[in-house]
Amino acid sequence: MDSLNIHAQYMRMALAEARKAFEEEEIPVGCIILCNDRVIARAHNQREMLKDPTAHAEMIAITQAAAYLENWRLLDTTIYVTLEPCLMCMGAILEARISTLVYGTADNKIRTVSTFDILREHNAMQRLGVVSNVLDDECRAILQGFFLNKRNNSEKNLVR
Repeated sequence: MDSLNIHAQYMRMALAEARKAFEEEEIPVGCIILCNDRVIARAHNQREMLKDPTAHAEMIAITQAAAYLENWRLLDTTIYVTLEPCLMCMGAILEARISTLVYGTADNKIRTVSTFDILREHNAMQRLGVVSNVLDDECRAILQGFFLNKRNNSEKNLVR
């Protein structure tokens, strides 16, 4: 199987996590982390449930992976996330020494990877491979559906 198909296969797992977030009325972002072609962590956003601004899918998955490997250095791992990571999550990805970031759709508000270019600024610490736009349409659609649903519900509440 070629790398694009492999990335799509794992991104579907991250999308399954995003769907869990959607069902829990969290912003639907999902994440998995692989080590040696084995999923060692999976998570979705839980900010509302945990009342924690840092409870992003990536942060939770990184914590799980570190516990699994019993090491804060997540060398030779790949993180799959449905949405381009924010600055906080990108910082954690770099600090954890994750080898490869694969994300689904760009975050048009923040654009950490593509615009801010934190990778060049942080290059002295490590080199992070980045693969973008894997299952972009599907990853974007779940986010758009979530926010459309939120907007429609807000408008219904205003009418009452």
